[in-house]
Amino acid sequence: MSESSLETTSASPVNENEQVAERAQPRDLDDPELYFNRELSWLDFNDRVLQLVEDESMPLIERLKFLAIFVTNLDEFFMVRVAGVHDQLEAHVDARGPDGLSPSQVLEQMADKIRELDRRHSHQFSDVVSPMLAQHGIRIVTSAESGASDEVLERHFREQIFPVLTPLAVGPGRPFPYISNLSLSLLVKLHDPDVEHDVYARVKVPKEVLPRFVEISKNTFIPLEDIVAHHLGALFPGMQILSYDLFRVTRDADFEVSDEADDLLQAVEDELRRRRFGEVVRLEVGATMDPALRARLIDWLDVEEVQVYDVYGLLDLGDLWEIAGIDNFPELRQTPWTPVPHPAFGPVPGSRDEAPDVLTAMRRGEVLVHYPYNSFSASVERFVKQAVDDPNVLAIKMTVYRTSDDSALVPSLIEAAEKGKQAVCMVELKARFDERQNIEWSRALEEVGAHVVHGIPGLKTHAKAILVVRRERGGVRHYVMIGTGNFHAKNARLYEDWGYFTTDPEIGEEVANLFNSLTGYGHPDRLRKVLVAPDSMRVPLLEQIEATVEAFGAGQDARIVMKMNSLVDQACIEALYRASQAGVPIALNVRGICCLRPGVPGVSETIKVISVVGRFLEHSRIYAFHRGTESSYYIGSADLMPRNLDKRVELLAPIDNPELRAELDDTLERCLADNSFSWTLESDGSWQRRQGGTRSVHQELMDRALAQVALAAS
Repeated sequence: MSESSLETTSASPVNENEQVAERAQPRDLDDPELYFNRELSWLDFNDRVLQLVEDESMPLIERLKFLAIFVTNLDEFFMVRVAGVHDQLEAHVDARGPDGLSPSQVLEQMADKIRELDRRHSHQFSDVVSPMLAQHGIRIVTSAESGASDEVLERHFREQIFPVLTPLAVGPGRPFPYISNLSLSLLVKLHDPDVEHDVYARVKVPKEVLPRFVEISKNTFIPLEDIVAHHLGALFPGMQILSYDLFRVTRDADFEVSDEADDLLQAVEDELRRRRFGEVVRLEVGATMDPALRARLIDWLDVEEVQVYDVYGLLDLGDLWEIAGIDNFPELRQTPWTPVPHPAFGPVPGSRDEAPDVLTAMRRGEVLVHYPYNSFSASVERFVKQAVDDPNVLAIKMTVYRTSDDSALVPSLIEAAEKGKQAVCMVELKARFDERQNIEWSRALEEVGAHVVHGIPGLKTHAKAILVVRRERGGVRHYVMIGTGNFHAKNARLYEDWGYFTTDPEIGEEVANLFNSLTGYGHPDRLRKVLVAPDSMRVPLLEQIEATVEAFGAGQDARIVMKMNSLVDQACIEALYRASQAGVPIALNVRGICCLRPGVPGVSETIKVISVVGRFLEHSRIYAFHRGTESSYYIGSADLMPRNLDKRVELLAPIDNPELRAELDDTLERCLADNSFSWTLESDGSWQRRQGGTRSVHQELMDRALAQVALAAS
């Protein structure tokens, strides 16, 4: 079916008849026309990030941050997703997804789209944001434009930069050096008066150990590479500098660890060392690079032209966080937000520091905490710390997928082990790009006698759960926290997520069984309340969709509302298509990848897809199914992707409490009503930003959190 046939035609008897006939024809839900490619859909997400840079209503330093986010997003995309497509091509594997595109077609279309995004990104920095920053007194300039004297620049170079530079010659007996992943380098062409031929050298820009942007005077910054280039003569005395330019390499950073490895920790460490030597998947070069120099570089790195990206202006603008972090300039920033304590967690009676009493609150009733509107430290971290200090707590068990250096969670678990409590930590060593941190935490926990487990062979443990076992009158009680996001203190200030705190006996028993299956052997039976992937998540969700279809067919008010990061799984998409064909209204809030095509006549006319991209990173997963007076709600760690449903341990918790459901409904409706930082997915694959609105879900939820605190205090 052609793309044009997916569009609604103007009203006429002929067109109306055609549409009726089209609806009458059963559609093959395997038709590739009904699916968007996941890689291209992700690029659409990064396009939405870039549109925030282009949004003139955004404060200027916030636009600078989104310039940096765009780059770091794209770096990881190349290291993992683009690398995977290259692997398919090299292995001659024609692994097509539901969209039907071959790996070579995907690679070609990705390259075209990325070049256009790069062009817009460079234009925004060089021609828009940087000049506007200069108008406010923040200058990012070259050495020649800085106004600094040659003596000042020379002194800074000699004292601060020159000692850490290592020029590497390329020539006879000196092969082209290894270029590390994401490093920024200068390629220099030199003429030696003593020899007939020209020679070359590579100079790595030492931004790993020095600031990328050198503050040469108050709020005037020179890129580090510019100062290095300005003093190349000091690195190559007696040589003539013929030409030079910048380049940057991105390597395949994905890896697989054999499930048969006797020592998983050692196997991950070995793979981390090999990651440095992954194949080159992208070469970025300065757009002004001499063509002969460019050709030499392509040959040395053994890359294809499709892998080479010419960059106008500065390379590697992920380092703009340095500029965004400078002091002052409040008029160029959003109003700061400080997460507030959840009103349910009142202070511990008699506590001098008014520390939250999470355990007592959980005994009173279930609590939903919404980050970053509510405080992570006053909820999750306080929950674990209070359990550590409570003499009646017998055991603390926790999953760790990603955490941060400044998080109190793992140190609290270490303290629990030192106090003789049973401390159990399921540390996922294969959490991409957090492997080293998790290895360090694993060793620290093992040293104090905590039980450390590295997961189930063949699966990543992505579930977010904390279990506290406390001795109480008549036995023990399970205190459970289930989250939609990682236990990561820094991310909890930037990512939107939920934490569900409960002492429900059934959920407590089921989560305890899950921990036992993670640390021991066996496959748990399908549980009564929680959904656990890979054994019992996709099918129960599909059953919820089917039950909603049946209810709608029986004349009940029925609706499906889902919020997630990515929608890729074909079985789930087909189930949503069937629900739409039955007439069920479906609202999807998908932040990133969406492979479902909405608005197709006879297939997905009742499906609306929106994406919210703004101040906070939408990260929570909520699945709500409404059937007359009956509803089902789940929150947790799983997106609707094959990797989540088939290759990870994931956890979704039911929310049965009417008050908590009402809070989820309120949040979902605010997301769907956002008309400031939301986009609507059209049937042709375009994402159209909603214009002219006054509603921002992030601002409304900050206001709601403050109002809840004020009400509790009154």
